[in-house]
Amino acid sequence: MTKPARTSGFSPRNPRRTRERILSAALQEFALNGFAGARVDAIAQRAAINKRMLYHYFGNKERLFREVLRLKMVQRQAWAETLSGDPAESLSFWFEAACKDADWVRLLEWEALQNTDRRLIDKKNRRAATARGLERIRQRQARGLISSELDPRHVMLTMRSLTMFPAAFPQLTQLIMGRPVSDPRFQRERAAFLKKFAAAFHPLKHELPSKPMAQSKDT
Repeated sequence: MTKPARTSGFSPRNPRRTRERILSAALQEFALNGFAGARVDAIAQRAAINKRMLYHYFGNKERLFREVLRLKMVQRQAWAETLSGDPAESLSFWFEAACKDADWVRLLEWEALQNTDRRLIDKKNRRAATARGLERIRQRQARGLISSELDPRHVMLTMRSLTMFPAAFPQLTQLIMGRPVSDPRFQRERAAFLKKFAAAFHPLKHELPSKPMAQSKDT
């Protein structure tokens, strides 16, 4: 009589789903404890696999962290390409995205606290992603959606600050607003505020191209 197969929490016949489970579990663990404090054992337990399989797919903790970063960058790149480029749309969209993805914000905060040697993991790819974002801003400036008088780097930094701060500092947000970041009313009010505030990024009147003068019928 054939013995029943033992369940190990993963299906070797579906490596894609196994990888997805590991990456999801890793994001949660890194968000909870940071890269330095995250434990491979805890990630494997969250993903319902054994540690050997985690090493099989990702090699070690740093490679796993790199893959989490790349997954989130690809996700955000896809989102960015769907936006019109109008700051009123972009600001409210990225604020809502930060509220829905607090794990990503916490992971970045942990990285800032623990990055004492100033060595960013996957720095090359992250710089390339940032360069693509800056190029999108320059394109929007060329289209007249964002003032060309503004430094694209400061535009990006300011937009990220405006949209991520509440999720990154929920205690300060609640002290100021009197409502938690999770409150739907606060989120609606903040999104509405950002749409109005987006006017600060728009071109000034002297930047707008003048309309061509209509030719006289007598000429």
